Amino acid sequence: MESEQTLWEGVIRGDRKAMRMLYDCYSGYAMAICLRYLADREAARDVLQDCFVKILTSAYQFEYRGEGSLKAWMTRIVVNQSLDYLTKSARFSFTDEIPDEVDDDDIEVERLPSEVLMQLIGELPEGYRTVLNLYVFEQRSHKEIARLLHIKENTSASQYLRAKKLLGEKIKDYIRKQRI
Repeated sequence: MESEQTLWEGVIRGDRKAMRMLYDCYSGYAMAICLRYLADREAARDVLQDCFVKILTSAYQFEYRGEGSLKAWMTRIVVNQSLDYLTKSARFSFTDEIPDEVDDDDIEVERLPSEVLMQLIGELPEGYRTVLNLYVFEQRSHKEIARLLHIKENTSASQYLRAKKLLGEKIKDYIRKQRI
């Protein structure tokens, strides 16, 4: 694989081969991000296509700043496009109620294969899943999440705690079934 910089320079020049390589190199990664936010595979494919259209049409806006900067920029676009899709479909249901504290000491996350963990996260309700992804994977604060989703900070925090609690229950259930 070519370096990010060489690949990106080709994209900027309009080299179709470089554009195809960019897609081939990063589409799997981008699709995995889409699927973290969108449970519907068809919707994720649509968002992925929109992401690459945006990436290629916005190429002139990106300034290469070293290895990893291209991937980080593309990740932001994929997350934002996924969030745009979710907010436009308006299927969120949020609550400000803070659930009881989650006891994560007895949750054995490390025993789960990563694909099982991602599947369990994908089974969470959209609002929970979205906040959990933004908080855990994108390392956004509740203040940033609230701004992105047009909700209150308390709502973000409660959605995160509810997601964590429900995910913990799903993990315990999965592990219990594996022992049977």
